[in-house]
Amino acid sequence: MTVQEQISEYINSHPEHQKADLQELHRIILELIPDCKLMFIDDEKNDERPTFSHTRIGYGLRFTEDMAIIPQEYPKIEMDASSYGITIAINELHDKTYLMRTFGEKIGKASITGLFIKFKELKDINIETLEAAIRYGYEQNS
Repeated sequence: MTVQEQISEYINSHPEHQKADLQELHRIILELIPDCKLMFIDDEKNDERPTFSHTRIGYGLRFTEDMAIIPQEYPKIEMDASSYGITIAINELHDKTYLMRTFGEKIGKASITGLFIKFKELKDINIETLEAAIRYGYEQNS
């Protein structure tokens, strides 16, 4: 199965309201960073990272050495969904307060912590602000 097929299957596996938001966010991210490498990460199937267990879509590529695990490819931006809502992770930020300081008051009904922007539904947030955060995160160390 191709990465794009895995992503489509992942998006389609969510409840209808979340599926529509995930499809729209996926489209937005690909429009913002069309040249990015797409990744589909399923940690439950990854024996090298047994302490993590969630599935997500990755955009862009960075190289990391974290938690004394062998160096690996890792996405700059990630998106995943659960029963709690949707999470966008911006992995390239060195200042873990940047997202909150820069986008916190403008993003709408979202929780921002360190590298994560979490929200229930796309309609609850300011899309332009989310786009600016994603663009900024992607461009770091590019």
